[in-house]
Amino acid sequence: MKPVLKTAALLLTGLIATAGALGAWYIHTKQPQRSGAIAMTSLQAPVSVRYDERGVPHIWAENEADLYRTLGFVHAQDRLFQMEMVRRLAQGELAEVLGPKLVDVDRLFRTLGIRAHAQDAAAKMDLQSPASRALLAYLDGINQFQATHPAPLEFDLLKIPKRPFTAQDTLAVSGYLAYSFAAAFRTEPALSYVRDKLGARYLAVFDLDWNPQGVIQPGAPANTTAALSPPDWQALAQLSQLSGQALALAGVPPFEGSNAWAVSGSRTASGKPLLAGDPHIGYSAPSVWYEAHLAMPGFELYGHHQALTPSALLGHNPQFGWSLTMFQNDDLDLIAEKVNPENPNQVWYQGRWVFLQSRVETILVKGGEPVKLTLRRSPHGPIITDAFKDSLGKTPVAMWWAFLETENPILDAFYELNRANTLEKARNAASKIHAPGLNVVWASASGDIGWWAAAKLPIRPDGVNPSFILDGSTAAADKLGFYRFSDNPHEENPQRGYIVSANHQPKPSSGVPVAGYYNLADRAQRLDDHLRNDKVRWDSKTAQTLQLDTLTGYGPRVLAPLLPILNSFITVPVERAMLESLAGWDGSYQLNSITPTVFNQLLYELTHAAFADEMGEVQFKNLLGTRALDSALPRLVADADSPWWDDITTPAHEGRADIVKVAWRATIEHLQKTLGKDATNWGWGNAHTLTHSHPLAAQKPLNWLFNVGPFPAPGGHEVPNNLSSPLGPAPWAVNYGPSTRRVIDFAAPGQSVGINPVGQSGVLFDAHYADQAPIFIAGGYLSQHLSEADVAAHTRSTLTLSPAAAPGN
Repeated sequence: MKPVLKTAALLLTGLIATAGALGAWYIHTKQPQRSGAIAMTSLQAPVSVRYDERGVPHIWAENEADLYRTLGFVHAQDRLFQMEMVRRLAQGELAEVLGPKLVDVDRLFRTLGIRAHAQDAAAKMDLQSPASRALLAYLDGINQFQATHPAPLEFDLLKIPKRPFTAQDTLAVSGYLAYSFAAAFRTEPALSYVRDKLGARYLAVFDLDWNPQGVIQPGAPANTTAALSPPDWQALAQLSQLSGQALALAGVPPFEGSNAWAVSGSRTASGKPLLAGDPHIGYSAPSVWYEAHLAMPGFELYGHHQALTPSALLGHNPQFGWSLTMFQNDDLDLIAEKVNPENPNQVWYQGRWVFLQSRVETILVKGGEPVKLTLRRSPHGPIITDAFKDSLGKTPVAMWWAFLETENPILDAFYELNRANTLEKARNAASKIHAPGLNVVWASASGDIGWWAAAKLPIRPDGVNPSFILDGSTAAADKLGFYRFSDNPHEENPQRGYIVSANHQPKPSSGVPVAGYYNLADRAQRLDDHLRNDKVRWDSKTAQTLQLDTLTGYGPRVLAPLLPILNSFITVPVERAMLESLAGWDGSYQLNSITPTVFNQLLYELTHAAFADEMGEVQFKNLLGTRALDSALPRLVADADSPWWDDITTPAHEGRADIVKVAWRATIEHLQKTLGKDATNWGWGNAHTLTHSHPLAAQKPLNWLFNVGPFPAPGGHEVPNNLSSPLGPAPWAVNYGPSTRRVIDFAAPGQSVGINPVGQSGVLFDAHYADQAPIFIAGGYLSQHLSEADVAAHTRSTLTLSPAAAPGN
């Protein structure tokens, strides 16, 4: 080699080596520090943080302020970018760092009023209450980490400026949690469209008045919505669609459902109560929960925390523990306002014209001009149709939302729940949860089990069906107060010896109406079928098996009326074999099974063929995201005379058999096109996968760097192992499911088990970024170390936080 080429080669090699070294150094500066010593201001005494083999911090402090200040610090070094994204989503500030494509999401969240509500609530906080002091110490820990350490990689990529985290951020995030539960945005416009544009015969398939438990009064008159024009429906459809897309666009996981049960000692192998829970939340990288074991004199808790929240939302210790499911109560009404033709700033309210309130807010846009919003509010609540300034709709639609209309001391509620070592304390803590509605399932080593449906339930006028958009010019939109917490559905130490909560419609013994958008009863029924078996003595292993169960009665129930029709025209041998599998299917979703793949594609094709022609594609997509559709489909397939079967785009009149034939042919053609001609490749695991998506994954090729997966996924929609995907064409990407699986036997609470779907850390290239993902999808469980001996035995590193020396010392 010539000397010049040799020199060039050496220089190039040196440059590459230098770039590699600089890259390695850069990545190293972003990694969490889990050993050594760090000085922190405001600490009163040294704090020990021992990290176990999963990266979970076990924190020992001498006092409560130090405990929460340290939690904030270690939580931030693992999840600071997640904290930043969730506060920006809640307050409508994403476009400032992600650009113009997020303006509509920001506009929606500003219109919801979360930002303004959080601002007002923060100003009214009692800063001396125990919950407030814990929050302020926790936020100080976050801010100290942010001020003294390099910004996360994502901050550099997006050029996010650092700014302190505040109580307003935390209160706004509680609004995002409440919003993510609210099914009304998707459901009420779709059902109102069916009622008002198509009529009662089409609405009958949803059968909203049918309710054996009296949640909606049978035979109650339908409420008439104020007259809506085609542009109004267009605006509402746009709102519904954006509501469903907002969280996905921001990469922030929505809350969707959950399983939880408590079994008394009379039904367990150990003779002590057992608690199991797996909240169903959207999947993301990092995962939604941050695990931390907190201990100080007089207090100990192994908790699952959310971004910017100091108190654990799930937790246990040797004395007690609890899990949560979503209540699914309807705490949000859409209300069409009647505008004064002489003054567009007035609406008719309780017999007179009243002025709308208004305020102006500005959305900052990265790479674009700021967007000014004029946000209006009627006596019923924010005018949510103002989210779309270019909408041609003329009817303002307001939102009455319990989150904005109640005291909602939710920080106090969870602070107290973290310390609720008796049935009475747990009940009192749950009573302070006003919105979003949550089921608190609690158990204790002393032998008690309890469940409280926690929410402020509004008193609506008799006969009002809140499944529809209400007429704001009538009394139908009024709220007459709230029911007492003691009237909410609840159970304490029931005689049958167990409690199960799975988002199904509850039956209140008080008889109060509990309107809501509840999940199908099939998942709850599956759990109850097992739990009521007197021959089983429950322990951790049997509880884990039930959490991982992949069977539901829904599929066979839907198929039963269809099988004779399918049998009448399917003649191709391969398709006949599929039909025989469908006929003998038990409803289980196993990775290698072809049958659930065929069923789910057929279910989508039937749904599209029946509903899309009448609804139009936009409203049809909204309908796909509602729980109302889940309950409608079994009734549709059983009713040969339903008007939905006719395809209104053709001159002929189609019946059920015609549409079933069309749907079957479309099913086979689609699966052959997407999964291949060979049906042996149609296994559920090939069509149904889980990817934990990072907020930056939309910017390819960053998805290859930040995302975790895909993994073939067992389970499915509304089975106990609720790895769920939207109703749609194959292949299916799981969008939500168990966000953790926990089992605690109070005979040995130190041997509790759980799992994180991805990993404890949100820092790319950290060892704990995705170390639990393969274990999770395989149905594995890992120890949650609680006893001092176990923590000591599993400590992999220790970080000591010490009081910083005073200036000048």
